[in-house]
Amino acid sequence: MAKTETNDRTTNMKQALNRIAVKIGSNVLTRADGTLDVTRMSALVDQIAALHKAGIKVVLISSGAVASGRSELSPIKKLDSVDQRQLFSAIGQVKLINRYYELFREYGITVGQVLTMKESFGTRRHYLNQKNCMNVMLDNGVLPIVNENDTISVTELMFTDNDELSGLIATMMDAQALIILSNIDGIYNGLPSDPTSKVIRKIEQNCDLTSYIQASKSSFGRGGMLTKTRIARKVADEGITVIIANGKLAAFDRPEALEKRLLALNEILVVPDGSTKEAMAILESLPHITHIQAEEEGVHPTLRIRTDVGDLYDLSRAIFLAFAQAKKPLLELRLEKASLEQVFLQLTESAQEASPQEAGDGTKQKEAKPI
Repeated sequence: MAKTETNDRTTNMKQALNRIAVKIGSNVLTRADGTLDVTRMSALVDQIAALHKAGIKVVLISSGAVASGRSELSPIKKLDSVDQRQLFSAIGQVKLINRYYELFREYGITVGQVLTMKESFGTRRHYLNQKNCMNVMLDNGVLPIVNENDTISVTELMFTDNDELSGLIATMMDAQALIILSNIDGIYNGLPSDPTSKVIRKIEQNCDLTSYIQASKSSFGRGGMLTKTRIARKVADEGITVIIANGKLAAFDRPEALEKRLLALNEILVVPDGSTKEAMAILESLPHITHIQAEEEGVHPTLRIRTDVGDLYDLSRAIFLAFAQAKKPLLELRLEKASLEQVFLQLTESAQEASPQEAGDGTKQKEAKPI
């Protein structure tokens, strides 16, 4: 995963998210033979539906139409690149949006299709018109699914790829975060195929990545990491947090174990009017506290408390009452829930270690469903 950070204008993941843009690349949605990976689509829809249920408005920018259409038809005669794209997208977009419709309908979520072109961002009138359209959809609980209208786009008027489109959509719709899902974990400090190479977890604004990024493109998409990085920088400069991540990466564990790992990221911060020793004695008498970290900076100590329960409010109430009964005032009590970035890092870093290995006969073990 790669996160692009900017200056003070950057919208930090720690704030409450209420609107995000998610871009899913062609290689995430398609198998090696070009057919739609319905299992993968279903897993991603599960996650987007969970965000929708939590009150987060999601704009989905989905590739896959051309790749999907390519698997449905063999042209009678040889076609140039523009003709191929127009033909395959006309067939594949119907198949793609229908699949999304069926998957989201299981969650009672209505989806709407938005096909756009680069020209739609060229004039203020067109720009505001499509922005208003998607805002109306979101306000009425409809999840917009955006794609470039490849059936009528020509080379000189095309987006570089849907990474560019996702950046424009995220900015236009005032998204707080843009998540670009690809078939690679992010930007590596070497060749991704080199086992010694590692993903650069955070990218500072002025970091030079030219020596790390290859200009190669995926087998089904038009773009590559070079485009993703360029778009990520532009979007981050608008104060939008950008995450480049592997859309095929799974977190492997039992659901209850995964839930426990995520709950462990949540913290309760307390600043008591007293010594660390006195505060620790009070806290150690309470159940469900798994870890206490004391920080001695400043006049009063700060204690960070972690728990294995999901309801931080109940524990916060118990902490407040315990200090009150001990007649020890609390100068501050604050909940610090895990940010989107922290959750993602927790799941993906451990998923790398727990991913299934190839069996002795060369076959892969069954793949777990992503969280």
